[in-house]
Amino acid sequence: MGILDEDVARVRESTDIVGLVAQYTQLKRVGQRWSGLCPFHAEKTASFSVNDTEGLYHCFGCKASGDAITFVREIEHLDFVGAVELLAARSGITLRYSDREEHEGRRRQARLLDLVDRAAEWYHDRLRTSPDAGAARHYLRSRGFTSDEVVRYRLGWAPDDWDQLVRALWAAPEDVEAAGLGFTNRAGRQQDFFRGRVLFPIDDERGRVIGFGGRKLPGAEGAKYQNSRDNVLYNKSRALYGLDRAKGGIVHANEVVVCEGYTDVIGFDRAGVERAVATCGTALTEDHIRSLKRFSRRIVLAYDADEAGQAAAERVYAWEQAHEISVFVVDLPEGADPDELARTGPGLLESAVAEARPFLSFRIERVMRAADLETPEGRARAADAALGVVAEHPDALVRDQYVMDLADRCRVPADQMRARLEQVRLAPRPAPTDTPTRRREESGSASPTVGRLPELADGVESEALRLRIHHPEVAGGVLDASMFRHPIAVAAYRALDEWGSPAEAVDHVGPEVAATVARLSVEPLEVDPADVLARFVSEVGRRTLGDLEAEARGSSDPLAFVEVISWLKVTLDHLRRPNVDVETLTELVAFIRSESGHPGDGEPGDDDSDPSSGSSAPPPGAGELG
Repeated sequence: MGILDEDVARVRESTDIVGLVAQYTQLKRVGQRWSGLCPFHAEKTASFSVNDTEGLYHCFGCKASGDAITFVREIEHLDFVGAVELLAARSGITLRYSDREEHEGRRRQARLLDLVDRAAEWYHDRLRTSPDAGAARHYLRSRGFTSDEVVRYRLGWAPDDWDQLVRALWAAPEDVEAAGLGFTNRAGRQQDFFRGRVLFPIDDERGRVIGFGGRKLPGAEGAKYQNSRDNVLYNKSRALYGLDRAKGGIVHANEVVVCEGYTDVIGFDRAGVERAVATCGTALTEDHIRSLKRFSRRIVLAYDADEAGQAAAERVYAWEQAHEISVFVVDLPEGADPDELARTGPGLLESAVAEARPFLSFRIERVMRAADLETPEGRARAADAALGVVAEHPDALVRDQYVMDLADRCRVPADQMRARLEQVRLAPRPAPTDTPTRRREESGSASPTVGRLPELADGVESEALRLRIHHPEVAGGVLDASMFRHPIAVAAYRALDEWGSPAEAVDHVGPEVAATVARLSVEPLEVDPADVLARFVSEVGRRTLGDLEAEARGSSDPLAFVEVISWLKVTLDHLRRPNVDVETLTELVAFIRSESGHPGDGEPGDDDSDPSSGSSAPPPGAGELG
């Protein structure tokens, strides 16, 4: 299922690639082509070339190349369908889809997006011009918002009335409800969902309004914040406020700042840190991590200090391993938030981000600041408390680095600290206490409290293990333990292979692995097994691609890698499309699992068959790779 091929071709033909590229970098005509600075990498001499006749671009510096669809995909970080849809909207082309249900679903989505956009404009106009929005305008001025910012962020006002919006929209009641703009009350009448609130439109990464965050005025009744309910357009566990505006800054700085509120994002923008996003009334989730890692693998948390310290450490560490990200924490002054700092000390906010600490370092420093390091007893207590934090990290090498640092600070021999750390790691851990943070987490308004057993992140490796447990006929013969990175996942997969059934595996492994297998065994696989398989193999393939590119950069003959890297990129691109064919998947798995030498070793492999033949053998040149 997907967009009809002829419609994709129409989009390509209708797109002025020079006009498209010129939105991101300045171009000038040089002979038969257009030239400019590459928008994909920093350079001082123009090496980016556009051929408007063929509709293609190429950078002679970073080697980026492709057509208009590829350009949009790479610069806007969209999938194939999203890029085609964006270009189709620019050209006024109505797309058709190969599946009738998908076609109708896309039409409905477009209708709902248009409805939410009209609502955003109605709310925005209301804030700027309506007499009943006077208190809202006064509140925003008191918070330092300028008229330009109100327009830039398209802030709005929902009047404190029953149904002014739904009457103004003149839309089908079922569409109003599906878009999260209204509901049917007990009297059977349609009613506005937002009333008496300043509204912050929440856009998807393509800049389309999908929902709203509502803030009540001081002194008004009700919860301080009210977000759109989850619907076909908006899901709070995936939505990130400000991502559409920030993604360029994120890519440029190779860093994303994650904060808690809409005004915090705007505060970061004011301070010149134009790479901040906010979760929408929920803790950071793995879906958020999946979205953000496409732009940068350096995630900086800018939460209230207490909330940052209480973040689920094991979950963060699991995300770091499963998604190959690095999590840092901004050390904000006690009681301050980014919005306040942006108004009172924007330079301090910018410096705090620049000095962000790794997640474990931040947590240890919080312990050490509260400790008494002037007495032997105080240093001993500090060492024990800090080791309790260190013990939660899954990487022994990382743990040892912090142990040596703590040994110096607490004046304890490093060997003694290492021995104490092992005691802490092996000791049973008490259940989490019923702290205010824990109670807030249970009500859905705070970061999750630390779990007591090391937990495998609910990411692609969890899904692959779940697939192995519930659908061994799909995973068997395709996956193996070597394709996993998380040590618990590796051990669990090996146990399942060795003992067959999850029940047998649980009886023969340690408590951490047993708990993981047991948990995944009772959790149903709620997505298509073929999709899980394709997604997992894609993740492993991207990891392999990164290793190959790194090896090529350090090789004396990087050209020896060109053919296989190009093939791998094309194959991974195919896996991003709906309905992946089995041959492509099998081919990639065979390549990943190959055990030959490396390019440049002078030892060609035994098989150099053409991947286009449908063979599951590795691609041309892959026989020379390990």
